[in-house]
Amino acid sequence: MALFNLRANKGAADKPELKTGALSALLEGTSIEVMPRTAAKIESFAEILPAGTRVYVAHLDGTPIDEMVETVKRITDEGFPVMPHVPARIIDSRATLETWLKRYRNEAGAEQALVLAGGVPTVAGEFTSSIDLLKTGLFDELGFKRLHVAGHPEGNKDIDPKGGTAVVDEAMLWKQNFSKNTDAEMAIATQFAFESGPIIAWAERLQAMGVTLPIHLGVAGPTKLQTLIKFAIACGVGPSLSVLQKRAMDLTKLLVPFAPTEMLAEIAAYKTSHPDSLLEHVHLFPLGGIKTSATWLSEHK
Repeated sequence: MALFNLRANKGAADKPELKTGALSALLEGTSIEVMPRTAAKIESFAEILPAGTRVYVAHLDGTPIDEMVETVKRITDEGFPVMPHVPARIIDSRATLETWLKRYRNEAGAEQALVLAGGVPTVAGEFTSSIDLLKTGLFDELGFKRLHVAGHPEGNKDIDPKGGTAVVDEAMLWKQNFSKNTDAEMAIATQFAFESGPIIAWAERLQAMGVTLPIHLGVAGPTKLQTLIKFAIACGVGPSLSVLQKRAMDLTKLLVPFAPTEMLAEIAAYKTSHPDSLLEHVHLFPLGGIKTSATWLSEHK
């Protein structure tokens, strides 16, 4: 598979090979991620997003739970299914976890959650991983209908500091088994990546391990190259970062916005010939702005 071609977004929607029915089908059910501070800049999500779009609300360390609940409620009230992040390492106790989940359910109307470890250096309390949170049983007790867990197509050095995928694979198999015992529907939501080949290989490897959870593939929405590099470094997207760095050598293209269109066209073509693939939906990280990503999505669906 070719590398993600970081080509200028201008005119991409007019290329026949990027307007295939397969790509449109892949983009059905695409979700998007926001933060409270970025969501506050959007007057109406209903005006820019397709009806039914799942909206993740990222909970960064230091963001007050009041802001999270307010943001989730506001978007829920607009008619969208909202999935707040629940990061284990910033939660100081089971009591706090229960309080947060009750507020999301009772005050904000959320029925979904992304359960993850959370990339912070200092653990606030007794929880260090998404598995710790799931073991509490609180999500089922409080009636959450959908739970997503994190996937790592390029591995995760926080989980496997010595390299390889042994620990992250073991964790994924635990979550697969947990999915059989929870009332909630489950799926895997991934960090953003820039190459189709490694993503496909990872999905095939999970399937060979016995994983059946569908994958919602994270991609960066149209974004300036230097912004992509900044976020890739911050998020630990190691292998993909080398692709961006090579492109950054061409200074004439440094300020041009880029999109994931060609990579997703490759994924869509693969799905056409492999309909049983775990790769099911796309999840947009709107690093170049929510409206920019929403416009790109509407042009390619």
